[in-house]
Amino acid sequence: MQVYKIELWLKSHEKSSSEVIVEMVGAMKVKFDKYWREYSVILAMAAVFDPRFKLSLLDYCFTKLDDDTAEQKVVHVSDKLELLFKAYSKPETEAAPSPGNNTDDSVAGVESSQTSLYDDFYNFRKNSVNSNGKSALDMYLEEPLVDVKAFPNLDVLSYWKDNSHRFGVLATMASDLLSIPITTVASESSFSIGSRVLNKYRSCLLPRNVQALICAHNWIRDFEPYDNDIEVADHGDQNESLPPFQV
Repeated sequence: MQVYKIELWLKSHEKSSSEVIVEMVGAMKVKFDKYWREYSVILAMAAVFDPRFKLSLLDYCFTKLDDDTAEQKVVHVSDKLELLFKAYSKPETEAAPSPGNNTDDSVAGVESSQTSLYDDFYNFRKNSVNSNGKSALDMYLEEPLVDVKAFPNLDVLSYWKDNSHRFGVLATMASDLLSIPITTVASESSFSIGSRVLNKYRSCLLPRNVQALICAHNWIRDFEPYDNDIEVADHGDQNESLPPFQV
């Protein structure tokens, strides 16, 4: 939604009456298109798994930006969702149990495997297709949207956790998508030194390490002195008495 707002603002000011705005938007549009010419499918999926928006939000945003390609973009995201859901719903292959000599162990193994078979079958039906032939993904998308005004600050991860019994593996899929970090900031941006290069040992800094580096940086380079501080330092080096304070 935030990326959409930026692009919509750029489009609406491309033909501004102010030459300064037009020039600024042109430079910004070059940078924007470099990273966002094609919208991230992961971000789009994350928006779909917000029960207040689902595919309707994508349809709205893409239509406002470009009505000619909106339907194609929504279909593309829907197809990717279906493929990912099928991958999550694929049952895991289990290793065959080794034969045992004990009769009781064999009977217990048969009962256990039969129970496991029923559990796997139940989970497969629950996660892939219900009695109406619709998958959990289809049921979720067909449900009415949650009222945004009634739940303006909805915790989406908590929603999927509370409804995991209804959607099964779809809730796991949603949690995985929503937990992906969306924004990252290079740690050298905290220092603005310029030539600092990150390596595998400095790709992630703990808060206490950041504090230590900043303190060490201030200690090494010192703070920029004021003019009167320089004057005082010069007089101190010459071992002369300071001039009287004058207003």
